[in-house]
Amino acid sequence: MDRHSRPLPSRRTASAAIALLFLAGGLTPAAAMRREALKLHTARGVHVISTEITETQEEKALGLMFRTSLADNAGMLFFYDTPQEVTMWMRNTYIPLDMVFIRADGTVHRIEAWTQPFSESIISSGPNVVACLELAGGAAERLGLKPGDRVEHTLFKPKKK
Repeated sequence: MDRHSRPLPSRRTASAAIALLFLAGGLTPAAAMRREALKLHTARGVHVISTEITETQEEKALGLMFRTSLADNAGMLFFYDTPQEVTMWMRNTYIPLDMVFIRADGTVHRIEAWTQPFSESIISSGPNVVACLELAGGAAERLGLKPGDRVEHTLFKPKKK
């Protein structure tokens, strides 16, 4: 969950209202977000992940909060226009996640595996990333994903050779 947009009291209310609207309408947040395929290039091969793309501050603030499951081949991508330190947390997140921090060229910078549900501890990317891909806890190890591996999606611009 995106801490850059750490909810202030009014944002907490907005996040709760968004969640209630989704639930009242019979929709899940996943049903409303744009979903695209993303490829993870690892030593074990290429893995296709069905990824929800956060596009608004509200989507970034809500993230995977209140979800009780995440499929093995699914994830959520938080993308930022400029390289920066990205900080996340697990507030209101019921399931453990692997957070994959990605540089502008699609290179995996760092992975925080098995994050603790409900924790408000800050999880930092370190400098100069443009994205965080959240996967189900343990997915990075299961797929063989490591720092230095490549993430392929139109949002990332590989270095020219």
